[in-house]
Amino acid sequence: MANEQESDKEKILAAMGGKRGLLDSGLPTLIFLVGFNFTKDIVSSAFFAILLLIGIVVFRLIWKQPVQYAIAGIFGVVICAWLARSTGNAEDFYLPGLLTNVVYGIAYLFSIIVRFPVIGLVVGPIIGENLQWRKDPARRNLYMKATWLWVGLFALRVMIQYPLYMTGNINALGTARFIMGYPLFIFTAWLTWQVVKKGPRLREELNPA
Repeated sequence: MANEQESDKEKILAAMGGKRGLLDSGLPTLIFLVGFNFTKDIVSSAFFAILLLIGIVVFRLIWKQPVQYAIAGIFGVVICAWLARSTGNAEDFYLPGLLTNVVYGIAYLFSIIVRFPVIGLVVGPIIGENLQWRKDPARRNLYMKATWLWVGLFALRVMIQYPLYMTGNINALGTARFIMGYPLFIFTAWLTWQVVKKGPRLREELNPA
């Protein structure tokens, strides 16, 4: 049972991008913040972040590791930098991420309301339950509880970062974005695993394997 749970844990982490994916996607925020503190220039700061990500892509290719998250990070930085450059406000670099959290929060909340929780859709197929959990009220409620953790994550990000964005406090906003990025993501993923691991198992008649 312990080996099975550990295997499920690794599968879930891999589905969320894995440790490398989380690192690659979180670095641009930190690099942009550090760069902007030194240069006070949006373009230069974004260039430093892109340069680092290109280096990561090359490193991943050399060692035959996945590069999709680093490449996605490059496109993300370009879009954020373009927006910040267009408006002339450095804090707008973080606006797309803020809006993304609003959208995700609403989507996850809606999935709970319609009793089709997102975490069940993600985790169920990974651990071999597929969508059988929907026929088991206890298991469905378990995934709804786990999905509430992510609604809380997205809501917390917005509640803390939006006031900082509105006041134009770029240093505090960047720091909050970094701390509440993959560190908080990893913590929420860990809490999700604890909920899934310790919750009621799928009834045998629904999952005879």
